[in-house]
Amino acid sequence: MKVLWAPWRIEYISGEKEKGCIFCEKPNDSKDRDNLILYRGKLAFIIMNKYPYTSGHLMVVPYRHVQSLEELNTDELTECMILTVKCLKCLKKRLHPDGFNVGLNIGVVASASIDEHLHWHIVPRWAGDVGFMTILEDIRVVPEHILATYDKLYPCFKEEE
Repeated sequence: MKVLWAPWRIEYISGEKEKGCIFCEKPNDSKDRDNLILYRGKLAFIIMNKYPYTSGHLMVVPYRHVQSLEELNTDELTECMILTVKCLKCLKKRLHPDGFNVGLNIGVVASASIDEHLHWHIVPRWAGDVGFMTILEDIRVVPEHILATYDKLYPCFKEEE
């Protein structure tokens, strides 16, 4: 069995958490670039992960504050899946990854650092994206500033409307 370690995430895990639900608060602010919101749908939105595993790590989040899939109605589920596909299309077009990890972490024991508000993760992957820095020094190299990635992706989400 292979084990993947992500020790760089400890800064987020052990750091001081923002008060309230960021997925409820960020969409109420009009500063989309500052909040890393790439797209606003009717029932859900797309936001970049502030603590990404790789460049282009996105999340699809329903506006409604729910913890589980069972709480979403059919329209919310449908829009979340449509936005997930939109993420895949834009990431392929702008970042050209070799593959993706797409999924949900439901509950704290499933590694959900924000378990109170359901959200999908879309993580682009590249062949060899875990390099010697991660192996030798427990350091993850994200090669591009998050706002540079935002600026690359944002126009694509406007084209996809």
